[in-house]
Amino acid sequence: MEPRQISRGDTNNAFKNSDIILKGELHTGGQDHFYLEGQIAMTIPQEDNNFLVYSSTQHPSETQQIIAKVLKQDFNSIHVVVRRIGGGFGGKETQSFLFAAITSIAAKKTNKPVKLRVDRDDDMIMTGKRHDFYFNYKVGFSKKGEINALKVMMASRCGISADLSGAINDRAIYHIDNAYYIPNMEIESFRCKTNTVSNTAFRGFGGPQGMFCIENIIENISQKLNKDPAEIRKINFYKENTKNETHYGMKITDNVINDIFENLKIKSNYKKRKKEIEKFNSKNRILKKGIAITPVKFGISFTTTHLNQGGALVHIYTDGSLHLNHGGIEMGQGLMTKLALVASNEFGLNYKSIKISSTDTEKVPNTSASAASATTDINGGAIINAINKIKTNLNEFIYDYYKTNSIIKYENDYVYFDKRKISFKDLVNEAYLNRVALSSSGFFKTSKINVNKKTLKGRPFLYFAYGAAVSEVIIDTLTGENKLLQVDIMHDVGKSINKRIDKGQIEGGFIQGLGWLTTEEVSWKSDGKLQTHSPSTYKIPTAGETPFKFNVEIYERGINKENVVNKSKAVGEPPFMLAISSFIAIKNAVFNANDKKESDKLIAPATPENVLNSFN
Repeated sequence: MEPRQISRGDTNNAFKNSDIILKGELHTGGQDHFYLEGQIAMTIPQEDNNFLVYSSTQHPSETQQIIAKVLKQDFNSIHVVVRRIGGGFGGKETQSFLFAAITSIAAKKTNKPVKLRVDRDDDMIMTGKRHDFYFNYKVGFSKKGEINALKVMMASRCGISADLSGAINDRAIYHIDNAYYIPNMEIESFRCKTNTVSNTAFRGFGGPQGMFCIENIIENISQKLNKDPAEIRKINFYKENTKNETHYGMKITDNVINDIFENLKIKSNYKKRKKEIEKFNSKNRILKKGIAITPVKFGISFTTTHLNQGGALVHIYTDGSLHLNHGGIEMGQGLMTKLALVASNEFGLNYKSIKISSTDTEKVPNTSASAASATTDINGGAIINAINKIKTNLNEFIYDYYKTNSIIKYENDYVYFDKRKISFKDLVNEAYLNRVALSSSGFFKTSKINVNKKTLKGRPFLYFAYGAAVSEVIIDTLTGENKLLQVDIMHDVGKSINKRIDKGQIEGGFIQGLGWLTTEEVSWKSDGKLQTHSPSTYKIPTAGETPFKFNVEIYERGINKENVVNKSKAVGEPPFMLAISSFIAIKNAVFNANDKKESDKLIAPATPENVLNSFN
């Protein structure tokens, strides 16, 4: 793949006019998906050379297409069904196709059902990871800490084939700013072909790597100026009406980051704890503490524009129960619960009246992957579109049959109009007897998305999700061991569809991000063979890595200004990047251990070995 560039302003003059210039290098590690259910697929031959495929995949439609191409058949001869998968995190967006293709080839050759479930070691050896990145940067800023110019070269390990590396690296470019307005920028992105497995999608899809870069730069600026990093961050935030346009040309109209940031500082007692940490460090020679508060601004939508679409199918039966089908995949994120709630709210029905069947390429075709945090937005929008068509049919029936023109409301299992109320079940029965259509397909496409693929300029996202996290850590300067003591999070989910699900996603996303930045080290031999390919050699976070105090709060004033389901905001990927605060806190502890001189040597993940190597 060719390198990509994006720029804004005049960086050369901006560097000349900067009071201070810093240069440096940064490294982020890879990460294995380590889903609970490994890669698995089963293909069953059907009549007329058709095939039924059960696959643990995030993308049934493309699974269908890949199998058809491998077997040299039409797409309509392949039927893919997915009830649920035991975790994905991006690792089953494209990599699952290989296993489904193998079972399909074998099933066609033998004319017998074929099932393939790979061993965990083989799974880890064969499948791609999160892209590890190398950054080389130059930043110019004022004595107050306001960034004037930034130049970044980023290079990522893509592996032996392209997979989704193009879009992932594009998103890293889009998120290099995180929550900060940078007037003059030059970004160059290299997508490196290597003799390792093809790296692929992983929760955040390049966004975490881009944010990791700028947050480390901000921290280095604060260390250079000997100022509170929180103040340096605040100085550089995007503003409400000025300094509100990104380097790719999108205006930010939903900015709540300053409000979240300031609220969290107060609720977490950030300033008081920072002083207490200074006292602790002055009295302890071996153990050192650190603290950091970092923001998140994450764009929601597929950066590959055509993927921002989805379909749904809605049936109402004569007993008043609903059957839904859509293109989204339940992988533990609570998607089916949320979409059932969307449908029940639209019809004013009890949640128990809603049934969602397996995702099925014969019911809803040409769907996009369950990825990019957009699954609820897209499939929920398609469900509402289908329901609105049915409600139009029912409303017209009510106007005609009951001779009314009043407002019609669907609430608490009843339909209200004039001063009358009819049970939803009775209305549906009457409509059926009068030959009213009670079934409809639905379609949704994300509006306002428009990007120039060559320049990367435009509007790649419908909206942004915001959040902030405070992390406090302690490190042992003799062993490099580190422990997360307390985490305080405030995160914007818009108007939540289900707060329990959203809070679970915030907590889980943070812990997975913590693993990426502290324990999950992917190691390769020089010949491209993976050394960390089992639970014995690769360490994901456990209960032991969970902070002693873990305070998670949903931003109370959150609401989505865009036309999305329930005015909610995506919550799948954005919380992952809250964990950057944990690495920056370790970086702060290393800085304190180094007599407040430097922390540049610390690389991610911050394993004990890497922490030890960061000391002077």
